[in-house]
Amino acid sequence: MIFDLILIGLVITLEPIPLTAFILVLASKGGVRKGAGFIFGWLLSLAVVVALTILVTGNKPPKPSTAPSLAAIAIKIAIGVALLLIALRQWRKMGKPKKPKKTPKWQTGIDNMSPWYAMGLAPLTQPWGLVAAGVATIVEAKLSSWQDYIALFLFCIVATAVYLALEIYAAFRPRRPNRSSRRPVRGSTPIRTRSSL
Repeated sequence: MIFDLILIGLVITLEPIPLTAFILVLASKGGVRKGAGFIFGWLLSLAVVVALTILVTGNKPPKPSTAPSLAAIAIKIAIGVALLLIALRQWRKMGKPKKPKKTPKWQTGIDNMSPWYAMGLAPLTQPWGLVAAGVATIVEAKLSSWQDYIALFLFCIVATAVYLALEIYAAFRPRRPNRSSRRPVRGSTPIRTRSSL
């Protein structure tokens, strides 16, 4: 279970569409606060899905060769086939000219977006097909030890790892001074160039 969840988490965190949305949010005015809101919404939606899955199953994985266990396997297969079809469709589109698309409304007003709006944007961009694959794995698991709960926690953290790394970098990166704001040091003489002679 641990390996499956971490692998699914890695795929979720590297999914390009939500990652692009997060980078746009982070690069906007007040992006660090908005990025924190996005990450909070992202983690919250993952935690809610995991908690609901555990509550619905009652932490009792379905017995082998029963209708629920066969349904879980069928869901996993359906998700895998759907993801393969999406990948095949994207592969066929590569190299072909793209039709111009309208810019989404949230993207046009990104500088005026509030952190609350960014928090609501995160679940909308979540790759729910991959999250469903994680849920199908959780359904088959029996959480009987603290290691199992740590595996669920790691799934949520790994699925958010790239976003956390970008947010930390944006918050603590060194600021570069603007050239226009530099003042000459007292007592220094300006360097004369040939054009000024």
